[in-house]
Amino acid sequence: MENNRSFSLLRTIALIALLFGAVGSLYFVINAGRNNTSILLPALFVIWVLSPFIILLIANSIFKRWSFLIRKTIYWLMLFVTVGSLIFYSTFNTPGTKRTFIFLIVPLISWLLIIIVILMTRRLSRKTNANSLNSNINL
Repeated sequence: MENNRSFSLLRTIALIALLFGAVGSLYFVINAGRNNTSILLPALFVIWVLSPFIILLIANSIFKRWSFLIRKTIYWLMLFVTVGSLIFYSTFNTPGTKRTFIFLIVPLISWLLIIIVILMTRRLSRKTNANSLNSNINL
C-alpha cells in the first residue's frame, strides 16, 4: 500500500514539474528571442524547446500499460529533464551572450537521454520478466 502511495506521489510531482518545466522553458526561449523580427524562427525554437516535455507527456500516456519499472523511469526522467533544462536555461540566460546554442543543445541532449534511458529500462524490464518466467517454469 505504501509503495503504491509513493508511486502515485512521484507521478503527481513529476507531472506538475513537467508542466512548470515547459512553462519555464517557454519563458526563457521567448525572452531570449524577444528582439527577433522573424516569426518563423522563434516559433521553431519554441517547438524544439518544448518537444522533450511533450514527448515525456506522450510517453506517460503510452506507457501506462507497461511495467512498473518503465513508468517509474518515465517519472524520474520528467523530473531530471525539467530540472536540468531550467538550470541550463537560467544559467546561460545572461545579457550579452549567444543563447542560441543552449536552446539547440539542451533539447537535443534531453531527447538523447530520454531515448537511451527508455531503451535501457525496457531491455532491463524484459530481462527481469524473462528471468521470473524461467524461475516459475523451473518450479
